Amino acid sequence: MKPEHRSLILLFISVLTINTIYAQKSNTIEAKAARIHQSAFTVDSHTDAPLNFLNKNYDISKDNSKTLTRTCVDFPRMRQGGLDAAFFAVFIGQGPRTAEGNAKAKAKAETIFDSIYASVNRNSTISGIATSEAEAMKLVKQKKSVVFIGVENGYPVGNDLTNVKHFYLRGARYITLCHTKNNDICTSSTDTANKTGLSNFGIQVVQEMNRLGMMIDVSHVSDQSFYDVLKLSKTPVIASHSCSRSLCDNPRNLTDEMLTALAANGGVVQMCILSDYVKKPLPNPVRDSIRQSVRKKYNNFQDLSDEQWEIAITEYHAIDDKFPQHLATVSDVVDHIDHMVKIAGIDHVGIGTDFDGGGGVDGCKDVSQMGNITLELVKRGYSEKEIKKIWGGNLMRVMKEVEKGSGS
Repeated sequence: MKPEHRSLILLFISVLTINTIYAQKSNTIEAKAARIHQSAFTVDSHTDAPLNFLNKNYDISKDNSKTLTRTCVDFPRMRQGGLDAAFFAVFIGQGPRTAEGNAKAKAKAETIFDSIYASVNRNSTISGIATSEAEAMKLVKQKKSVVFIGVENGYPVGNDLTNVKHFYLRGARYITLCHTKNNDICTSSTDTANKTGLSNFGIQVVQEMNRLGMMIDVSHVSDQSFYDVLKLSKTPVIASHSCSRSLCDNPRNLTDEMLTALAANGGVVQMCILSDYVKKPLPNPVRDSIRQSVRKKYNNFQDLSDEQWEIAITEYHAIDDKFPQHLATVSDVVDHIDHMVKIAGIDHVGIGTDFDGGGGVDGCKDVSQMGNITLELVKRGYSEKEIKKIWGGNLMRVMKEVEKGSGS
């Protein structure tokens, strides 16, 4: 054999060996991630799946990924993605802070509660509603998808404290105190006048939630509201869908000081995967201008009939088709998790996607792809115990502590 041929053969064997070792290592990591993901009790603390119920073509019992490509959550995809439980948000956008506005907000909240129960009851062989970890685990043993309920925006509480207990009895286990605008409870992180913090009524709401054993959600609230809540609450609080402000400078995200304070409170920040909160979006003034005009045209999507909502959201989504967004990635998401774990500690970080409310990144665009987050965590050296804490253990700990601290 000629020397040059021998060299080529040795080179080929060397390359083949390296590729084989790499493939074996890759398969081992993927297998390990899949095993951990399968064994973990996985909980997504915030999805807007009920918004899909307005679409007559949506069926939560079926995989809607091919027919309604923008949807992110349904029971088949939850099973495919190894997601055991998801909080379904009773989301109410902020409207007029008047007696009439409050009444409309509460009525809409009731309709959404009804729709959640109706959807789950129609599919009782594959799903169930839980109000505690114990109830959730019973459903998991029955191989059913678990639905928890949270109220996003305290607006339907209005200024009637009895509504807090009413929503608790309807099954809600957290209330996000506000949304994008100030309400009667507190100031919002994205309203222009947001320095006040908790109102006197808001103080009563926090105290009542403590008494009932209901988690207080500080996502969306202003910095002052955040600190007011932590100072007042006798139980740990959550941020159901928020990121690190150090990595993405958005008022919706938490500063390092806020993360430290939340950890001291015993609470948990649930990593949001809405791309704009994960990575600062590239400027697109034309797209932003058109979006703003559509919002104005449809009254910021408030007080719309079901038919008007469907038309409005179709028009709004058409903007994304014409001006596709450059999404953050799963790696970017885990960069935030890394940072928040470094600042707050492994016991104080979880995951709340905001799916169907804008959440979704490249590599995790719906619940069927949740395992990709676990895979990235494994690649970065997180242990099985740590991953299980992030995927639900930390949130369930807070939920149980809040239940235990109730005085009802």
